[in-house]
Amino acid sequence: MSWFIFALICLLGWGGADLFYKKGTDPDDRYSHLKIAVWVGLVMGIVALILLPFSETGFSVSSLLTNALKYSPASLAYIISMVIGYAGLRYLEVSIVSPVQNASGAFSMIAMMVFFAVTGTVNDDLGDFSVLNIVGTAIIVIGMIALAVVENKLARKEANELAVTNEEKKKNRKYQFGALALLFPILYCIFDTIGTAADGIILDEEAGLGLGEIDVLILYGLTFLLAGIISWIFMLIRTKKAYNPFAKKEILNKGVAACFEEFGQIFYVFAMARNPVLAAPMVASYCIVSVILSRIFLKEKLKASQYACVVAVIVGIVILGIAEGLGEAE
Repeated sequence: MSWFIFALICLLGWGGADLFYKKGTDPDDRYSHLKIAVWVGLVMGIVALILLPFSETGFSVSSLLTNALKYSPASLAYIISMVIGYAGLRYLEVSIVSPVQNASGAFSMIAMMVFFAVTGTVNDDLGDFSVLNIVGTAIIVIGMIALAVVENKLARKEANELAVTNEEKKKNRKYQFGALALLFPILYCIFDTIGTAADGIILDEEAGLGLGEIDVLILYGLTFLLAGIISWIFMLIRTKKAYNPFAKKEILNKGVAACFEEFGQIFYVFAMARNPVLAAPMVASYCIVSVILSRIFLKEKLKASQYACVVAVIVGIVILGIAEGLGEAE
């Protein structure tokens, strides 16, 4: 199976995860993001333990520690970015958060190209690029950046059009935080760029650090499990009450979101291992799926400019698919 199919499945999985993250987010619950982290850690931890016997480098304590150290830049950056992203959903709509966050796909692609150029492996990773690859990737990146800009402008316009009495300002989180709320997706973008670039370098089959896809899934899953446990303990200490992740409402939203997250993660790892430079921006375009699903299920309204950006990214993905098909046919 090619990197393109893996990336396509990943973006569908993560797009679904975004929808359920939003459904499982309570704007009035200050620990909502930590509860999501508990569920994601639980699901990823279970999958990691299942995969442990299949580790390519062995699963002794020494090998786990050695590999964990190698993968720590990526795993820590990812976990920080995701928890920040969960927190941002308390203040912003999915259609605003997701496009801004996933501009990281473009930045991480640039970071990886710089790394591969410096290390002299750039030809290995870009040698198979065709004109269609370049055009498709460019359209995806431009579409995502344009969508982020459009979402930012629409959010500001909407805030200005709302009633501005003091009482309503107190009740409305968009007024309480204003432009500061956009710091959440921006910080997510920064840390996710670090994580994605690190993943691309670590997993690259030519210039990687010797960690296979299964090992990365195990290490990331165990690290997130630890983060979930720490989040659960933190909430217990602060609230004096144990969080029950198995309540029906929690399972239907946060649990489903975590399953979609891990489903996408599995295919993401294999896509990045095969073609990190092209896979990164394509995977990041899952924000398009998020925007479409938020329109259908959360009734978040879309403007003509938003639809234009969505169509552009879809066109870019189709072009990459055509390029991949032509490449396999040769």
